[in-house]
Amino acid sequence: MNMKIKLGMLLCAIASLVYSSCNKDKELSHTEVSEVSNLYLPKDDAFVKLGTGSETFEWEMARAADNGLVMYEVVFDKADGDFSNPLYRLPSDGNGMQRNLTVTHARLNQIAEMAGIAAMETGTVLWSVVSSKGINAQRAVAIHKLHLERPMGFSTLPSELYITGDASEGGSDVGNALAFKQIANGEFEIYTKLGNGSYSFLDGRNENAQVYSINTDGIIVEGGSSEHSGEKIYRIKLNFNNASVQMTEINELALWFAPDDTFWFTIPYTGNGTWEVQNVDVVFKQESWGRDERYKFRFKVIDGGEEKEEWYGSRNTDNNRPTSTTQASYWFMVPVTNDRWNNSFKFDGDVDNKKAHVKVIFNREVEAYTHSVTVAN
Repeated sequence: MNMKIKLGMLLCAIASLVYSSCNKDKELSHTEVSEVSNLYLPKDDAFVKLGTGSETFEWEMARAADNGLVMYEVVFDKADGDFSNPLYRLPSDGNGMQRNLTVTHARLNQIAEMAGIAAMETGTVLWSVVSSKGINAQRAVAIHKLHLERPMGFSTLPSELYITGDASEGGSDVGNALAFKQIANGEFEIYTKLGNGSYSFLDGRNENAQVYSINTDGIIVEGGSSEHSGEKIYRIKLNFNNASVQMTEINELALWFAPDDTFWFTIPYTGNGTWEVQNVDVVFKQESWGRDERYKFRFKVIDGGEEKEEWYGSRNTDNNRPTSTTQASYWFMVPVTNDRWNNSFKFDGDVDNKKAHVKVIFNREVEAYTHSVTVAN
């Protein structure tokens, strides 16, 4: 290959590289965006008392070199942060395409906790906006301070809950911890017996679970344990949204027979949110029109130091007698009034003039709080 050919090939290669480099520069220029110049809402130094609402974040539009769409991300940092490693990131509404973002107070509560702000205290976080087209991200020059007052309660809510400890029915073995029933987001309920000793709550049935307890002010706190003396049956309600506790003592459960307006018998507590009595006589009342078999249940409780009655019955105002093919939901128990007739259950006709077993189940193992009446063998 002569010298002229070699020189020609070298010049072509150089020209190709220059052309390719120019094309790449031209392509990358289409990904360039401007910084967001102004933040609108929340205004700088805004104060937010966190609760159950939401806050709207808004800012000025950024410009893209290709006049196309710009993507936005709201970034949060500690009061002394520089956004080199933001505390939290959230894409704007519309999958990052809009110039605004709606953030729930629950999410802001999580961010405040990450920033080291304790429950029921006020602290500061910084927020700004990053604009980009997926690359070449530009953080806004503007930074706003946001002062957040955290509520009582927890920013991260457990999805399940258990009770353990030597005062609990399952003892100190975590594997035997009894489960709460979740009744709403962050709210749990259990019917259980407490004895002498300590007890605490876990967000899982394992040794690495988060531990909670009730402090001397009667609120839920992380860690620790609570003490109990004596033996009592309780309905324990824990609300992690506001760290509140409600402990209602259950003194008695009885079956009430509507036709006679009397309580036939009490039903002993047998453990794990269950009451059961065996070999009780069931005899319907003979009326001129037929035999009446309606019944309800009544709990006698102590709530806030006061003796009260809580009645449970059917979801239906009136019922037909159940049979072997009746759906399980027939026996579901819901709070009702002490009205003598409405919302009463009816016994299966097969238990008339027989001895029966009656079982009431208020625990997580059933779809809904329920009961059963079966003929004794």
